[in-house]
Amino acid sequence: MSIHSQVKRVTTHTLQAMKQNGEKISMLTAYDYSLAKLVDAAGIDVILVGDSASNVMAGHETTLPITLDQMIYHASSVVRAAKRALVVVDMPFGSYQGNSSEALRSAIRIMKESGAHAIKMEGGAEIKESVVRILSAGIPVMGHLGLTPQSIYKFGTYSVRAKEEAEAKKLIEDALILQECGCFAIVLEKVPRQLAARVAQQLHIPVIGIGAGPNVDGQVLVLHDMLGITKDFNPRFLRRYADLHSVITEAVAQYIKDVKAVDFPNESESY
Repeated sequence: MSIHSQVKRVTTHTLQAMKQNGEKISMLTAYDYSLAKLVDAAGIDVILVGDSASNVMAGHETTLPITLDQMIYHASSVVRAAKRALVVVDMPFGSYQGNSSEALRSAIRIMKESGAHAIKMEGGAEIKESVVRILSAGIPVMGHLGLTPQSIYKFGTYSVRAKEEAEAKKLIEDALILQECGCFAIVLEKVPRQLAARVAQQLHIPVIGIGAGPNVDGQVLVLHDMLGITKDFNPRFLRRYADLHSVITEAVAQYIKDVKAVDFPNESESY
């Protein structure tokens, strides 16, 4: 029996069971059909259609410019490819802040128009009302605390968050609020490993880290970073599993050379 004839979809319930059984959750971003298909077939648990598409797909400096329509476009492409992974979509900046009715509208649009399985939102106590409203519509919500890239201009830096006791205390409070509201998981970005471990221990929902050390329930990285397609982003938490930057550059250079030398197409490549 081929694996694909018995593929079982990962659900929010699966992730909960994984946490209880001590099995780590693997999560990567993807933004298009072709790469999402590869990531899904490799057996990833969760695919995040991240607003990092703003950086890696569109070349913006921050995640702020990407629109709801663009996120839905990326999410639709990924959903068409993913047969097993749980697909979570970032709510982009401006689609939920400060207005819970608009937040609900945005979340409904993502779910209806892309076919995704859940949405992700940055923030704690300040987005509580929106989280509750979205959950009451039956839409699963993943939280995101620590370094919240959509608030880059408020903090003015991408450095590690919650190093001070007051901020650490607020982060734990926010995590508990999100859990209480009904979030099925939380991403913790760039926080000290001891604090991340404390949060993961205190919560009964999965905590997925990015730059939050090993003592959480799972890990997430941006696909283009871990595949080594991007070269100019080198945070401490990033491990490059391939050097596609070199592979692609060399392949393109060879193609150019072959075209110029009339080596491509050859006899067998012509009709």
